[in-house]
Amino acid sequence: MKKILLSIALFTAVIGCKAPKSINTPTIDRTVVNLDLLNIKDDKVKVTIDPEKFTTQTVSFHIPKTVPGTYSIDNYGRLIDNFKAIDYLGAELLVVKTDANSWKIDNAANLDKITYLVNDTFDIDGEKGVFSPAGTNIEKDKNILLNLHGFVGYFDDLKEKPYQIIINRPKDLFGSTSLKLSESVDFEKAPNSKKDVYLAQRYFDVVDNPIMYSKPDTTYVNVEGIKVLLSVYSPNKIHTAKSIKPQIQKMIAAQKRFLGKIDNTSNYSILLYLAEPEKLDAKGFGALEHHTSTVVILPETMPLEALNSAMTDVVSHEFFHILTPLNVHAEEIHYFDYNNPKMSQHLWMYEGVTEYFANLFQVNQGLIDNQDFYKRVSDQIESSKNYNDSLSFTYMSKNVLDEPYKDEYYNVYQKGALIGMALDIRLRELSKGKTGILDLMKKLSEKYGKNNPFKDDQLISTIVSLTYPEIQTFFDNYVTGSTPIPYDQFFEKVGVTLATEEAPTSFFLDGQVPYIDGNPENMKLFFRKGITLNSFLKKLGVQNGDVIKEINGTSYTIQNVYDLIMGSQSWTEGDEVSMLLERDDEEVLLTGKITVPTTQKTTIKEMELPVTDMRVKLRNAWLKN
Repeated sequence: MKKILLSIALFTAVIGCKAPKSINTPTIDRTVVNLDLLNIKDDKVKVTIDPEKFTTQTVSFHIPKTVPGTYSIDNYGRLIDNFKAIDYLGAELLVVKTDANSWKIDNAANLDKITYLVNDTFDIDGEKGVFSPAGTNIEKDKNILLNLHGFVGYFDDLKEKPYQIIINRPKDLFGSTSLKLSESVDFEKAPNSKKDVYLAQRYFDVVDNPIMYSKPDTTYVNVEGIKVLLSVYSPNKIHTAKSIKPQIQKMIAAQKRFLGKIDNTSNYSILLYLAEPEKLDAKGFGALEHHTSTVVILPETMPLEALNSAMTDVVSHEFFHILTPLNVHAEEIHYFDYNNPKMSQHLWMYEGVTEYFANLFQVNQGLIDNQDFYKRVSDQIESSKNYNDSLSFTYMSKNVLDEPYKDEYYNVYQKGALIGMALDIRLRELSKGKTGILDLMKKLSEKYGKNNPFKDDQLISTIVSLTYPEIQTFFDNYVTGSTPIPYDQFFEKVGVTLATEEAPTSFFLDGQVPYIDGNPENMKLFFRKGITLNSFLKKLGVQNGDVIKEINGTSYTIQNVYDLIMGSQSWTEGDEVSMLLERDDEEVLLTGKITVPTTQKTTIKEMELPVTDMRVKLRNAWLKN
């Protein structure tokens, strides 16, 4: 998963019975799901689920509490209305809702099917905290984003058995997905409609394959043996698949060259939903990975150049997930418990190394130069200082769903990537430049693969056995231990220096790091906690956690944060400024004069060394090999 903080993104601008089981397949035990996209009412989709016959007195049905890659509790069961269990005579069976996401059905031997209605997350006020790329959208005859974990659930004993998904949809809406399409035929019960039939080997494959239905705006990119589907929904037709294709093609080609012989997927889908920020629509921007696809949510108002840049950073991160966790992962992920999740220790690898690769491949392949890469690293160092630098990363990862560790999660994209970088440099040093972390990930991918998970507490010892004994000390100190990484010592090995200097910044953004963020549940803007505010905000008296009510007499929320960001660019030094804030449930009025905002910045520069110096050779191996 890759999140883009809200302010950054805005700144850049009834089929029942058993008959369906025989469609195009032999009669085998499978769970048959029907989604009716034709008769949507009140933005709700009717779902019918027809399982195999049960022999027990009771069964339980679940909608996920959380899903892989999100690292948050979202309780998708709250989207479900009018849940019914029907017997073979059409009568309703007794159902008891046992928690937010589970239903217990009595007299299960007579259960024929269950039906329920599904609401979406996009048009729920603030989305109730669901990260948009993991959310759902139901906009009749326009766009239906089926992150299927929000629509389809599972019975306890059927999670590892096949699923057949039947979707009745308008003929002019096209389904974009990596899920295997068994057949698509005219739907005899409704004119101008089609019936799509998809097959999945187990429930994981249902969750792992989102589908986006919209009027077709698609294109394919064929790069070095991989076929990539790009499907775009732009409600106002501001962007098209054709306009975005060149950058995607360039990016995927560079990633494939960087990865080399790694080839564990031949098809990939990018589902891009462009939101209208001023409407009650998706509010959390970024992407969520799957084995062979990714869902991306970005604001439609972004200019093409900014959109291409965001797609490069966000989609490249998701694509690199084909290495980890998709092909190198723990049992906790492989046998994921959607309603009682057990988390793995190794977010440093799943998200951190993946984010590191998303930057490293760009300098490696010449998409950015060395100094651009150093700038990204220095930004990560600065951002990581806003979190607990003495916290064991493995312990945080294992407990990331709980307080206070869930507040440390965003650091996986900062310090997690820096752990990957430091490990890469150490491996280059020990191998005299011959091998680095990409070589390690290739070895781990060969050893495990997507169907062979590792035991969570054995990964580090396996890495040590595949590399060098000294790597155990690295993990003991900086990953499982609580010692902050001495970045200057690692940089010295590759001939670069680390320094700190006072530098200008923006009023509400520090480069790509915002000083403000928004609460999607109440639409309020606030100054982020755990971040060092710039000199202007400090001098004015702003404190971390302050909620913005008015600035210079204008009220601001998530919906008009763009106006605040853009308007502040015309502020003039010496002019009067006032901020009405809410602090500890009390209003606070701050007044003063506008000053030029500055902040302490970390800078990374290359030493002036002869090309024969071993540090230069290691630097070239690090960035270019």
